[in-house]
Amino acid sequence: MGSARRKQAMLTHGIPAYSQSIREWVTTALGPLPFGDQGGPLHARAVSKFTRNGYAMENVIFESWPGWEVNATVYLPLAETFPPPWTPVIMPVGHCAKNDESVQIPAQVFARNGYLVITFDSPGFGEKSAGNDHFIDGVRCYLTGTTSQRFFLLDALRAIDYVSTRPDVDMSHGVGMSGVSGGGVTTTYCTLLDKRITAAAPSCFFSPEVDNPLRNSYAICPETHPIGRYRQGIETTDLLMAVYPTPLLLMAGRFDTLYRADWSRQVADEVAKGYAAGGLGDHCDFYLDESPHDYTIAQAIRAIAWMDRWVRKIPARQLAGISAQGVEMAPAEVLQCHPRSEVNICSMNREEARRLALARRGTSIRTSALKLVGIDDRVLPQIKPAKVDLAEPFPELAENAMQEMLLSSEPGTELPATMLYQPRPKTRTPAILYFDDRGRWADLATNGPLVSMSHLTTQDERKVAVLSVDLRGWGDSSPSHGPYEIYWWGAPQRFLAYVSAAMDDSILGMRIRDGLAALAYLRSLPEIDSDQIVVGGHGMGGVVALHVAEIDGHVRGVFCNDFLSSFEALAASPSYAWQHDAFFPNVLKYYDLPELAADLRVPLLMVNPLDAMKLPLSAAAAKQLYSQALAHETVEVNSEVSAPQVGTIQVKWIDRLWSPTSAHQ
Repeated sequence: MGSARRKQAMLTHGIPAYSQSIREWVTTALGPLPFGDQGGPLHARAVSKFTRNGYAMENVIFESWPGWEVNATVYLPLAETFPPPWTPVIMPVGHCAKNDESVQIPAQVFARNGYLVITFDSPGFGEKSAGNDHFIDGVRCYLTGTTSQRFFLLDALRAIDYVSTRPDVDMSHGVGMSGVSGGGVTTTYCTLLDKRITAAAPSCFFSPEVDNPLRNSYAICPETHPIGRYRQGIETTDLLMAVYPTPLLLMAGRFDTLYRADWSRQVADEVAKGYAAGGLGDHCDFYLDESPHDYTIAQAIRAIAWMDRWVRKIPARQLAGISAQGVEMAPAEVLQCHPRSEVNICSMNREEARRLALARRGTSIRTSALKLVGIDDRVLPQIKPAKVDLAEPFPELAENAMQEMLLSSEPGTELPATMLYQPRPKTRTPAILYFDDRGRWADLATNGPLVSMSHLTTQDERKVAVLSVDLRGWGDSSPSHGPYEIYWWGAPQRFLAYVSAAMDDSILGMRIRDGLAALAYLRSLPEIDSDQIVVGGHGMGGVVALHVAEIDGHVRGVFCNDFLSSFEALAASPSYAWQHDAFFPNVLKYYDLPELAADLRVPLLMVNPLDAMKLPLSAAAAKQLYSQALAHETVEVNSEVSAPQVGTIQVKWIDRLWSPTSAHQ
């Protein structure tokens, strides 16, 4: 992705400018982060103190965001061995609690060698779990156009603010920062953002994106995939190289199965070349530990020597020899701070969603939808299948025809589709284009609703063609499972959602383009009345159908059932049952589904709009949510409808639509 730009920067001695460009993108992508001179009151308070084996420990609470309490543990040297003031090291925690071995052990080693170290639970772990799950709550941030990464980073940046207020801290040479795994990610980003960090030592988190996560489909985390990161060609290698000119020690484990040693070395070698090209080759080093995915005593010793050199600027010294038997694990209760949890990722994103709802009034829904889908009016006429592969029609059906096909909506993307139609019709027939997140046959099989709508199996002379399409990632195009999906957090939809967001080309946007291409194909058929095409969908297929109708502007009508009622519901609800590919990046900056429904100027039937937990809205709630749309007499909403009745309602609606006396005309 970014290799050509890096190479050019190295060849032209442009590393400083290259580093600055990455920093500027990171700053813009993350949005406002109030720290340092821009930070608000810390409201810091002490919780408890303990003297341990060779070090001391203090638990404190301070605020990063207003009302967001950080539960921190400070590891202190013993004053009789290392008189204060002490140089501080910030140790952000990865995807574990601060009482984990990978935090407690290196923090002890630093403290027993004269450093003050501050650690804190990262969002979603330890005492900061409520409303902060980095998977469940992190993906919500896509809806509002932000990134959950900012919540991880501000805790660490405000930790610098906190230690700078302590009388026992020496800030004259800045601070060091070092963390493992997700803590290594935080270390890297913070070092780009804050010049107070004068040396960094991240561990066990870097590999070439082409190998991990892209080739192995490892759905890392939403916070590591800000919107547009891959579109900008920014790899982990770029982020690390942009740390320049700050001294950077990269650490990895030879037996790490998440970030393999050969991958880590490849990245480290590239970063070292960048530092050397910038004339600061000695400011970058790599240490390969004989360890798995962990922050070990050996790594801590190596990182301390790095901090001695670049932060404290003292000569090499004999560090305290600490064996595995010489460190201890403090009980979890010793590290507890009992922070308040009312303010969290979920609550802050909910408030942002509500703020956006007030700010976006007057925006053009269609123009915004085009932008989110990645097309414009000039490109729209060109959207059509690049190729259509037709199977032979099934001869078993007496007076009807069924045909399977593959629609190539874009080069390299094949969409399985099934078409049911009357061969050699006397006149051009109406048609239904249908999308279903359960698969294209879900409403075709066993005389399903689509078959009833078509009247192709009855004596009724009104025949309607049906084209049911598996949009990418659904039905027969569903991705296969990868090895990491044996874990509770693994799912193909997560990989699709995170990586497509980082590409600034969301999977939902791709599906809407697929739908538009399928519509163009259906219109091109000589036996189809192009003015009498209705678009429908089930589940997220209904959301696609609404967007296809809005963007196209010429369909005869739209119907959807058991579909997501609003994107704001996903942002606001304490929990949800929808897959992560339902989270449409940036959408709430421009519109929500009720506004889109109100903007449609065609007959619209909505049956069983669902809340965040996939439960039907009450009739009163549905009426209130879609009040603007219901101001149009061609809009109908039915809620709390039993499953057998859904198809009946849809069949009656679509029969009225084709009727010459229809009120929808």
